[in-house]
Amino acid sequence: MQGFNGAMTDPIYAIPDIHGQDALLEAALDLVARDGGTEARIIFLGDLVDRGPDSRAVIDRLMTGQAQGCPWTVLRGNHDQMLIDFLDTGVIHSPHIGSGLSWLNHRLGGVATLASYGLDVTENATQWQAARCAVPQAHRDWLAGLPLWQEVGDLLFVHAGIRPGVALTAQDPEDLMWIRDGFLDHEGAHPWLVVHGHTALEMPTHFGNRIDLDGGAAYGRPLWPAVFEGRDAWLLTERGRIPL
Repeated sequence: MQGFNGAMTDPIYAIPDIHGQDALLEAALDLVARDGGTEARIIFLGDLVDRGPDSRAVIDRLMTGQAQGCPWTVLRGNHDQMLIDFLDTGVIHSPHIGSGLSWLNHRLGGVATLASYGLDVTENATQWQAARCAVPQAHRDWLAGLPLWQEVGDLLFVHAGIRPGVALTAQDPEDLMWIRDGFLDHEGAHPWLVVHGHTALEMPTHFGNRIDLDGGAAYGRPLWPAVFEGRDAWLLTERGRIPL
């Protein structure tokens, strides 16, 4: 495909934190298809589940798309990991959550995820064994097998960010899914333009050395798909591309 500057480019699309918003995901995929066709390459930045009402439908949609041969890479976010951890061990607390809130607190949204599988749970009645039966093993295994990052030329796609100065292969998986301090406040250049979600903003923002695409779909704001041609980036809207 020929880019805006006349050079031949290979566009790549990114969709940030979906958080159980299947209707927003469907609309974002439509915008991508209108811009790049039905075979567009898409990287999903993780946090597929929690808070929104349709986590199961989101997982089903992405799994089905991959099974049908869509060139989609789905990354694992911290909320996806919390669902895996709950299914595996019953744990509902994470040392990474400074507030001490549990995954089943409404602010984190695990209750909404389990409700999408037909379960009515609370922090005091987690129904761990019922959840293990209700959530298909295929969903758990697919989530657990998702990669934590994807490198494409000068771009690095990751859920939360990276530890500056650490080689990609030496990055702590916990940082890739959870980091804020030490990454968001880092002003120096990285080896790539880092494209991430995890930290919700009012609007996706380009910070020079990184792009935060999480515009807060979990909080009633839009789910913004983006397109990259090299290091140039645009958001996709009903009116077409707007530059980032």
